[in-house]
Formats: sequence, C-alpha cells, structure tokens
Amino acid sequence: MEPSKRDYDIVLFGATGFVGALTAQYLATRAPADCRWAIAGRNRTKLERLRERLTELNPACATIPLLTADSTDPASLRSLAESARVVATTVGPYVWYGEGLVAACAEAGTDYLDLTGEPEFVDTMYVRHDARARERGARLVHACGFDSVPHDLGVQFTVGHLPAGVPLRVDGFVRTNAMFSGGTLASALTALGRGAQTARAARERRLHEPRLVGRRARAPLGAPHFSKETGTWALPMPTIDPQVIARSAAADERYGPDFRYRHFASVKHLPVAIGSVAALGTVAAVTQLPPARDWLMGRYEAGQGPDEARRRRSWFTVRFVGEGGGRRVFTEVSGGDPGYEETAKILAEGALSLAFDELPKLSGQLTPATAMGPALTERLRGAGMRFRVVDTR
Repeated sequence: MEPSKRDYDIVLFGATGFVGALTAQYLATRAPADCRWAIAGRNRTKLERLRERLTELNPACATIPLLTADSTDPASLRSLAESARVVATTVGPYVWYGEGLVAACAEAGTDYLDLTGEPEFVDTMYVRHDARARERGARLVHACGFDSVPHDLGVQFTVGHLPAGVPLRVDGFVRTNAMFSGGTLASALTALGRGAQTARAARERRLHEPRLVGRRARAPLGAPHFSKETGTWALPMPTIDPQVIARSAAADERYGPDFRYRHFASVKHLPVAIGSVAALGTVAAVTQLPPARDWLMGRYEAGQGPDEARRRRSWFTVRFVGEGGGRRVFTEVSGGDPGYEETAKILAEGALSLAFDELPKLSGQLTPATAMGPALTERLRGAGMRFRVVDTR
C-alpha cells in the first residue's frame, strides 16, 4: 500500500518501555490534532495501561489504537510497517532486537527512526537494507535521540555560520549531569562488549559504501587536552556521534572540500578527567567477559530510569568551536534531561518531521541532519531546545 493511503501517520513501537512511554506522553500533548498515531508493543495489557495514562494527559487519547507486535515475529513487524507512514522504535539493544523492523520498513517503503547508539547495528543495517530502502523510497534514520541529534544538527548549524567552499574544522564539547536507564545501560554495555563485531561491520560497510570523490569528511579520535575555548579538560568520546556527523558532511558540499570533526567530553577538574578515563577503560575491559557484562546489566533493569524529579534537574550543553576561511565561530546547543526527556522530544519531533515537513527527496539510510536538517532544528527550537551563536571572530 502507498504510504499516503496507510492507516497511521506514525506508529511508536516499544511504547511501554521507559523512553517509549515518555515519547508517547510527548506525542499525546504535542502531536497535531489531525495526526493519526498508534502505540505498539508485545504486551497488550501494558499498552492498555499506557493508553489510560495518556488519556489523563489528553482525553482524545482514549481512542489511540493499540497494535501488538514482537521483534521476534517477522509477520507482526511486516504488518506494523505496512500500516504506517513512519515507524519510530525504542526497542533495544538494537543489535539484538532491531533488524526485523528495519527490514520490514525498507521493504514496505516506510520511514523508520530509532535511538540506537550502536555503530555495529547502523553499519550492518546499511549493508543489508540501504539498497532496498532506496528502491522502495524508505528513509532509515538511526541515532535519532541524544545520540546523535544535538551533535549532528549542532555541527550543521555551526557550519552554516562559516564560509562556504573552504576547509572546515569543528570540535564539539559535551557536558551533562544526567543519569541513565536500564535500557540505555544494556545498549551501552552491549556495544562496548562487541568490539570485534563492531570493527568487522565497519570494514564491511566500507566495502559497500561509495567513496567520496574530490572531497574529504573525517572524524578522527582526538587526544585528551585542556581546551582554552571552554576552560575544561577535553576527553575524546568514542561514541557513534562523530561517525554520524562525518556521514552528514560527506552528503553535503556545504561542509566544504575538507571537513574534520572531533568529539569530546568536557570536564572541569583534572582528577575527575583522569578518573573518567580509568573508569571507561575498566568498564570496556570488563564487558569483554559475558558473565561480567550480564552482571552489570542486572544492576539496573530495563524499563527503569531516573524519576521525574531527577530528570527535571538534569541538563546538557554541547559547545562547538568551528573555524575555516579565516573565521571562527562559537555555538551552543543545550537543553534539559538529555537521555530521556530530550531524547523523547527528539524522537517524537523527528517522527512528526518525517510525516509532515517538506524535506529533501532522499531515501535509504540517512543521518538526522541529511534527512531532516533545518526542519528538525526549528521543531526542536520550538520545543525548547536552544541553538545559538555565542561568539564569532
């Protein structure tokens, strides 16, 4: 069925999980009245309870359709994908539970969004499903949460304030006081524990991905250093964000003929910086042992997360330093609780953008900046996230 004739504009899969429920609550209060949306999951009783909570926020939610689907049941995922123009999913770790829905959406020509920060999953989905998604007109947008939208759109925003047609350099510095949920912990530990598989998936992607001709777009891992621009210690962050940004740069000539991005955690005090490096190294080593990884996952169950009071106190700031063509620009993206409140906002606004905004006529696996770019930036600004130029020189 053609996407324009489908039953729903948006289906949220995994709606009863921690971030899923926050995303559903956001849609309940912010989706346009004419948006046809539904919530989906494997447990109908939990879906009914969630609908009751949503109805307390907005009485119109009393009639939200409930769709039953399971990541292990291809037929249910196919039915889900065929019913919607856009499917947003919070069901992770995606390397274990995500491919079936990606495949179903690629085949059905349905736009797809997720929250993954797992490079192995993103690269594997590119190799296996990008070509079919292009043929069917589906947009596959991964990392549509705090990984990696504030960074991806923040760099795009920064580049827009630098000269065109010249080599550009951008560094990002991330600060936050936020906590994580059980689902996020499971995804992070899974990714850390699959180093060999991640490297293998990256190599295979490079064999399939067209080479950039006449331009360069790089995201090297920077070295720890003291940043005079931010007045903090900068620690390289080996997350998916730099990869996403480099792909956005490769897809857009506005990033210049030679683009480089580096991604750092911003830490005020040296002892904390040293301790953070040591802790990350220890966790990365421990996750190579499956029993230890399982024990760590068991400390914080999936579906649990920081309460509302803690989320209300949480914040994030990403400062960008961009330079090129004799110009330097300092920009900032900031907001509230990054892992949950803002991630739910980003996923929901991303789904609304794919469903209703005038966007570039592209398909296949796309980054958030490539798929939605300024349209999503303006949506997030309207929803309270801040994008601003701090200084230019």
